[in-house]
Amino acid sequence: PQKLLRDRRIPAEFVYANPGFLRPCHGLNVPRNWWLHYYAADMTRGGDGSWMVAADRTQAPSGAGYALENRLVTTRIFPTITQECGVQRLAGFFERLRTTLRGLAPANRENPVIVLLSPGPTHETYFEHSYSARYLNFTLVEDDDLTVRDNCVYLKTLEGLSRVDVILRRVDDFACDPLEFGADSTSGLVGLVQAAHAGNVAIANALGCGAMEAPALRALLPELCRHVLGEELRLPSVATWWCANPDHLQYTLDHLDTLLIAPAFSRRGWNPAVVESLSAKERTTLLESIRARPFDFVAQERVVPSTVPVWTAHGVEPRYMMLRAY
Repeated sequence: PQKLLRDRRIPAEFVYANPGFLRPCHGLNVPRNWWLHYYAADMTRGGDGSWMVAADRTQAPSGAGYALENRLVTTRIFPTITQECGVQRLAGFFERLRTTLRGLAPANRENPVIVLLSPGPTHETYFEHSYSARYLNFTLVEDDDLTVRDNCVYLKTLEGLSRVDVILRRVDDFACDPLEFGADSTSGLVGLVQAAHAGNVAIANALGCGAMEAPALRALLPELCRHVLGEELRLPSVATWWCANPDHLQYTLDHLDTLLIAPAFSRRGWNPAVVESLSAKERTTLLESIRARPFDFVAQERVVPSTVPVWTAHGVEPRYMMLRAY
């Protein structure tokens, strides 16, 4: 019903200025009304030992497969140490994921066909895609392995077409359907969005969830949590100010040299800027950009992460740590 938008709890700019907002996904028919099936948070720990979220991953979070592979290798090499330390098993997490996906199947619930959609071998995390698919007993596919007929998704096999019930995607939203998200795309499955609207296939995570990765959301979350749930965030985010809010903009301008300036919406290749390290010209250009398009920028608290010992060629050295939890 968009109550949060009407009440301005979520500013309209968060939606309409957000490149992750995909208009073709409006009104999407999502099985069981579950949108976010697989979520990850990049967390850091401050000097006082408290944890906070530095980034949200809502499209197709990577890394869990690497954790599993590393755990299996470590357990084989150090079986005694693993047992003595009481290390918790990871199998339960993946079994829960598989059960969740099976429960999303719009039809054929007893034996649904689940595929893991990958961009292919040229992708930097393809190893994890193939490893996870094999472990979960899902068919690893690329867009060319699938086709859409009569608003249903089918897998091309030697025996003919096989109906697909659930897609666990490792492909970004905009690369899933060139018909809906851009005719210049050379990848994607034409008709996938129509099949999702028809309710004939479940996609995890649901198309459009990438909008929730926007750093601007972290500035809104504390108040949204109090309004919707009546409680404080159990795990806070790194302190964030979205310049679309006049008060946040003024705070940012008043404390510019002590903050990080970052894009309000996820953009690859755009690294946060430490203002005090900028030249006078760069600082002036940044200030002009913030004043001209305040909704495009957020300011973040500068947190010095805690360190962990890392073995290097020169011995043990401290390195900054980021933890991704799922």
